[in-house]
Amino acid sequence: MNIDQLTRELEPLRMQLEKHPLYNQMKEVEDVRVFMENHVFAVWDFMSLLKSLQIHLTTVNLPWIPSSNPKIRRFVNEIVLGEESDIDRSGKSVSHFEMYLDAMEEVGADTGQINALIKRVSEGEKVQDAINDLVISESVKMFMKFTFDVIATNKPHIIAAVFTFGREDLIPDMFIEIVKGIQNNSDVNLEKLVYYLERHIELDGDEHGPLSLEMVSSLCKTEQQWEEALLYSKMALANRITLWSSISEVFKTVL
Repeated sequence: MNIDQLTRELEPLRMQLEKHPLYNQMKEVEDVRVFMENHVFAVWDFMSLLKSLQIHLTTVNLPWIPSSNPKIRRFVNEIVLGEESDIDRSGKSVSHFEMYLDAMEEVGADTGQINALIKRVSEGEKVQDAINDLVISESVKMFMKFTFDVIATNKPHIIAAVFTFGREDLIPDMFIEIVKGIQNNSDVNLEKLVYYLERHIELDGDEHGPLSLEMVSSLCKTEQQWEEALLYSKMALANRITLWSSISEVFKTVL
């Protein structure tokens, strides 16, 4: 197997995501609130997935020695810089997760459960236990548990594949246009959410896609590793579809 074959195998699932009915259901500010209250957990656990990549593909222990692939090392560190220490609309250094929380507060979304999760994990509680006790949908819990199961494999090729195919660039550009349209027809300010989405796309740039594929290719050295990368990527996309569908069901009940 190679990266082109892997990408083709995943195309049907990616198409399901791109054409998911959730996007057309978002018409009111309340829909945005519902989406953010669920999606924020994916914004949060993304950072642990990224940090896991940084641990495996750069040097974060002492004494320092150069890691084996300088191009991939730079790629991972650039993403960490953008995600963990970006600049918000006022010029303050902030992570994208914190930026997202700020946008949630602006739109009036409930941050209680995500703040409870952060508090419990910061106090030393095991992440799986903290997730289990949250008052959120099972699909969101399943999504996060899968992320930490991937990290627990301790296999860079699996982590890189899930990062590349299951997490990068899965919110279509049209989502920004939907949010802007809602903002234009509402008294609620969504500027911080729009800024977050635009920054996310801007920082991804044209280089990140090819480099993420190169990263997966460099890590998959055997047929078994390619098969594992494919399997976990499919599971990641399936979990995202389940997450989107669960939010879609909430939209229906709200209507």
